Amino acid sequence: MDLLEYQGKQLFARHGVPVPEGAPASSVDDAVKRAREIGFPCVVKAQVQIGGRGKAGGIKVANSVEEAEEHAKAILGMDIRGHTVHELWIEQASDIAAEYYASIVFDRSAKAPLVMLSTKGGMDIEEVAEEDPGAIARLHVDPLLGFQDFHGRRLAFEASVDDDVVRPVGAMLARLYDAFIAEEAMLVEVNPLIVTGDRQVVALDAKVTLDGSALFRHPENEELRDPSAEDPQEKMAQEKGLTYVKLDGDIGILGNGAGLVMSTLDVVALAGGRPANFLDAGGGSKAEAIVDAVEVILSDEKVKAVLFNIFGGITRCDEVARGLIEAFAQVKPSVPFVVRLNGTNEEEGLALLAEADLPNVTVEKTMDDAAARVVERAAA
Repeated sequence: MDLLEYQGKQLFARHGVPVPEGAPASSVDDAVKRAREIGFPCVVKAQVQIGGRGKAGGIKVANSVEEAEEHAKAILGMDIRGHTVHELWIEQASDIAAEYYASIVFDRSAKAPLVMLSTKGGMDIEEVAEEDPGAIARLHVDPLLGFQDFHGRRLAFEASVDDDVVRPVGAMLARLYDAFIAEEAMLVEVNPLIVTGDRQVVALDAKVTLDGSALFRHPENEELRDPSAEDPQEKMAQEKGLTYVKLDGDIGILGNGAGLVMSTLDVVALAGGRPANFLDAGGGSKAEAIVDAVEVILSDEKVKAVLFNIFGGITRCDEVARGLIEAFAQVKPSVPFVVRLNGTNEEEGLALLAEADLPNVTVEKTMDDAAARVVERAAA
């Protein structure tokens, strides 16, 4: 779950991370009121879950009430790389002497948090990594050991931060790591992390991604969810209790079990197709779950064909067949379906499909044949 900047800063503040004074606003009047309270100069910042706000004109300095009003009117409703601005963050202007970059991300390959620090803050870190990879200091943290003081000093020295802020930068990284662990985040990024004129280290930005699967342990963070920013198919699937990830292709995929679904994606890709989603109906799927899955898949207008790949273990093939028959009665799909049933009650399931004689449904015996056929039907 991605947070807006101001939400990330509010989360940082819980863990003692210094951030500039600020307040959210959702209207021009709110923005003017907040600007008066904070004082001038202040900064009017667009709140969208995308980078490049400054280049797009989504961050403006206001030196008066009139300028605050003018900037709020210009930024609210602005489109920034496909994201419409509905909220603002009005923030106390900062005295910036230096801009650094800091982030903590969970590195799945190393199975450990990765802490990064660079003195090239305020820039696209991807460009820095490509043009000057040595400018980014990196350190994997043993989850059992945690982030130690010497970790902060090592990163600060390797990144060549100014000598007088080596310890403050290390302390900042320690607080960010505390927030990362305590909130069960997948990413914590500050760009820029600034050094002020009086040599204070402050988080001027906040990009935070929380682990949505861990939200049940953090009910206080559930209210930070922004439904308008969520993919409608993924939101629908979550409400129906389905495991669904939207992809860029046009072939809908349903299977039972994450391993089988992943294999199905690979086989479809090898056959020349482009999967539109990952959807795991789960083991023991009942007819109702299959109906829900079909509704979710077909809610994506890009889907041109659908592949059902079911291996019956605790999932019964006849239940899947009943669910598909019911889905056709309720949803009335207009795209072709290719079905492969194998395993528990396979013969009963195939008999039900044959008897129902559903329109535009093809049954195949193997996964390879099913993948080839669905790619063919999607291209027709």
